[in-house]
Amino acid sequence: MSVLLSFVCSLHPTNSSQDVSVILSFAYLTVRDRLPTILTRVIDTIHRNKNKFFEEFGEEGVQAEKRTIGFLSKLRNELLTDKPVLVLCDGLEDTDSWNQYLQRQQRLLGERDPVSWFKSPWLYIECYMYRRIQEAIWLNPPISDFDVFNESKTQSFFESQQAVISLCTYLQGFNRNMDDLSETQLMEQFHKLLQVSLWGNRCDLSISAGMENSQKASPIDSLCDLKSFILVDDSNMVWSALTSAQRPGEDGKTTPGRVDIVLDNAGFELVTDLVLANFLVSAGLAREVRFHGKSIPWFVSDVTSHDFQWTIRQTLAANHKWMSKSGVQWQSYVREGVWSYHDHPFWTMPHEYCDMAGDAPDLYATLQGADLILFKGDLNYRKLTGDREWDHMVPFDRALRGFGPAPLCSLRTLKANIQVGLQPGQGENLNTQDPSWMTSGKYAVVQFSSPHREQ
Repeated sequence: MSVLLSFVCSLHPTNSSQDVSVILSFAYLTVRDRLPTILTRVIDTIHRNKNKFFEEFGEEGVQAEKRTIGFLSKLRNELLTDKPVLVLCDGLEDTDSWNQYLQRQQRLLGERDPVSWFKSPWLYIECYMYRRIQEAIWLNPPISDFDVFNESKTQSFFESQQAVISLCTYLQGFNRNMDDLSETQLMEQFHKLLQVSLWGNRCDLSISAGMENSQKASPIDSLCDLKSFILVDDSNMVWSALTSAQRPGEDGKTTPGRVDIVLDNAGFELVTDLVLANFLVSAGLAREVRFHGKSIPWFVSDVTSHDFQWTIRQTLAANHKWMSKSGVQWQSYVREGVWSYHDHPFWTMPHEYCDMAGDAPDLYATLQGADLILFKGDLNYRKLTGDREWDHMVPFDRALRGFGPAPLCSLRTLKANIQVGLQPGQGENLNTQDPSWMTSGKYAVVQFSSPHREQ
């Protein structure tokens, strides 16, 4: 079965990948302008922590800081001067897979030119930069566990405090009145919190190159104003997937299904995801929620295990009644196994997701156990659709190219120039009205696909 599944991508007709070599394209400008800025901020962060390294590790820590900065400065120069992409040499569990992927890219390019920073698919080279940052840290103990993005993630969380308090207060008010809600009212609350999680995705530090990008306003109060900016809204299909997953139990009561959330950003967005997960469990729409995050610091603000645990602890310790009560509930869910956090090397590989069944069959099998998978954010959308030059009217199911371990939904604010599943003329109208509609984060989609639907 896995051998057959490994050919899923190749069996579906496709368009070409977004490529950095296209001058002045969004991919090109990202690599030329935004990635060097991120590297510069990483170097600055490491330098500013020099005293911390000295206090913890003595002179050995200072020397590690110097070596790491030298490695990253060299990496930045390689990028700016379009040097060939180098193999990884840190010996981590995914090193061989990365080097094999480079060989695959070289075969696609041919032997005339080596794969380089500006002669590569955008998805590959952007992921590669973040993996090289991890290599720089890992090869220089004793600072190998240092998260170069932790400061910005922490700052984003604290700068969004009022929005977090507002959301937790809303959640606790809903929990107190849960038993009085009709099914229609319950569905209305689901739609609200799904949209809160959707718009939480705007807080993406990789898009702002690590600059402040927090949530200030109450997310609930903004929903009506934002509704018209949702280009595709399959929320009703998501609700149907949740309710149809409920099965009769031995005691005559229905047992809800399992929901998996493939996370994107730490900070405020993670809080919106936790609030949604809390609602799903307390409303009887999910018996279990599995969160999938990154095993290493990634794309500036992506969630790691540390971020997940830290956010729950900070919420619990907050000097606000309803925020703290939310944190207590979340900690209880984790302790009881209702919530769990998982990571896998595949999430930090450059593969499109139709490769998962062949390249990470264990992860694919895990996802098959879900009754619904929510994929958060832009990077997940790019990997779901192969980061390819699709026509806007190509159905979402087709762009997945056979990927369908379970019913799935993409919750994404648009920050990369790829979008499928639009109505005839919708993309053309947007191009006329707002030329930056695909990259500004102003618009969003809720797009659903089920493996039982027509592909």
